[in-house]
This record gives sequence, C-alpha cells and structure tokens, in this order.
Amino acid sequence: MNLSPRRMSVLLAVQRSGGVVAAADSLHMSPSAVSQHVRLLEEETGARLMDRAPTGAVLTEAGRVLAESAERIESELIEAQRRLAGLDGASPTGTVRVGSFATAVRAILLPLIADLEASRPGLDIIIEEVEERAGLARLRRGELDLLLLERDARALPPAPRGLGDVPILDESWLVVVPPGSAVPTSLADLAGATWIALDPSTAGAFALTRLSGQLGVALTTRHVGYDYDVVLAMAHAGLGYALLPELAVRSNEIPDDLRITRLPGLGARQLVVRHRATRTEPGPAVRAVLSALLEQTIPLGTVMG
Repeated sequence: MNLSPRRMSVLLAVQRSGGVVAAADSLHMSPSAVSQHVRLLEEETGARLMDRAPTGAVLTEAGRVLAESAERIESELIEAQRRLAGLDGASPTGTVRVGSFATAVRAILLPLIADLEASRPGLDIIIEEVEERAGLARLRRGELDLLLLERDARALPPAPRGLGDVPILDESWLVVVPPGSAVPTSLADLAGATWIALDPSTAGAFALTRLSGQLGVALTTRHVGYDYDVVLAMAHAGLGYALLPELAVRSNEIPDDLRITRLPGLGARQLVVRHRATRTEPGPAVRAVLSALLEQTIPLGTVMG
C-alpha cells in the first residue's frame, strides 16, 4: 500500500477544520481538489475515510488513524527543520523582542524563556504583552522582532508584503458551558444558547460568526469580553456560553461547576508568528527563537481533538 503524505495532510486539514470547504480555505485549494485528494486516499487505502454531515465532515475510524499519522509526520518534519537549523555552527547571540497576547505569554513564551536560558545563553529574549494592532505597527517599525498572532483557522489572511508568517500551532475551539446549563452534544444544540460575544478583533469573534453561518441562525449575545480569562469568569457567573481556544482553558483553573466540551465541526484556532521578511531578516538570533518556538509547541499540537 503506497500512501501519499500530501493527501494525508489534506485529510488532517479536513479533521482540523471540520469540513471540506473550510479545509480548502486553509490550504488555498478548491473544495473539489480537497475532495479529490480524499477520494484518491480512499482508493489507496481501500477504506472510507470521511462521512459528510450537515454541519461538516467527520472522519471515520480509518480516517482518524491516518490523520493521527499525518500529525506525527508533520511533527517529524518540524523537528527535522529544527535540527537542520542547528547545523549552522556558531550559536547565535543578541536580543530578540517578542510581542504576544496573554494566553500565549503564559502557555508558550514563559516556558520558552526558561528553556532558552539554559540552551542558548547568548540570546536575550524580551517579552512584551501587546494588543495586536499596536504590535503590528511596532513590528514594522523594528521595535519588535516577532509577534504572536491568533487566527480562526478558517479565516487566515496572508501576511502583508515584507512580512512572513510561521504557523506554530492549531488548537481546537471548545464550548464553555455555564453552571446549570445543558451540555451540548452537537452543533445544532448551540443555536438556542445565549453567548458571550468576543471583541471583533479576536479570533474568537470570527469563530462565533462562522458558527452562526454554519447553524444558519443569528446567535444571541449579551455581554462582550476581550481577555479570555474575563470570558471564562463571565461564563462561570452564568452570563452565557463561551467559545474559547484550548490553550485559554488549559492555562486557567477551571471551577468544578464549569463544563468544557469539544464538538466536531467547531474548527480550530491557529497561532502564527509574524516576522519581517527581507534580504537580511530574520537574522540568526530571530531564526533561533523561531526554531525554539516550533519545538516548544510540538507537544501542544496534541490538543487538537
């Protein structure tokens, strides 16, 4: 049996995105091309890999086995890139300023600093918590070297000219159920819920809008949050259901009466690192931090459901 790693990666995108159309958007392909890749993979394996449903595509058991293998291949490739980057010779030195939002600071950058202090003593990492719009302006001015951004994985705009994006993590969107409320078992159960809206600049706002389109109804919202910690507190206070990325949940203590559930078709949030892309940038020090970020987030890739 000869399996195409490329087609396996397309199947993985379908699983992460929750559907063929969304996977096509994330891969910059047509939906028919995605379907063709899956069909050819089914011919190669002799097994049905995907079932289509009104709310998206659900992988069969055979499909999940292949998707898990595709994730392992993806991780191995990232590890190979990291090891190749380490063959340059001299250890890079210098100051690297990294801008980020709160969730990624706690879950990714703080552990990264601890690791780099031991493995790359010549690097001086400076973390700055920054709002996205201000961070983008500072990156262009050279005041930041790297900027962590969040995107709903089904709405990924390309990086502007002169800048580059490095995806480092895809993670599931989760439903936070307020105390005493019914735990949904399918996307259809979410249509009648009252939601905590998210600031329009956040990936969560795009995800809620997408969910509304999937359900074919306007979602009822009352309160609005920006910081995911605040949204969790609002949900715990009974102000509504919330849609949050898994890192935001994992990096907080969740009260016993607050239920967290994942549902097929909710899609994913993608974290990307943006950097200046010129003839001389990113330099050795920035490349070293980028490589370390990729290594740091490999274990976190298992949060995808």
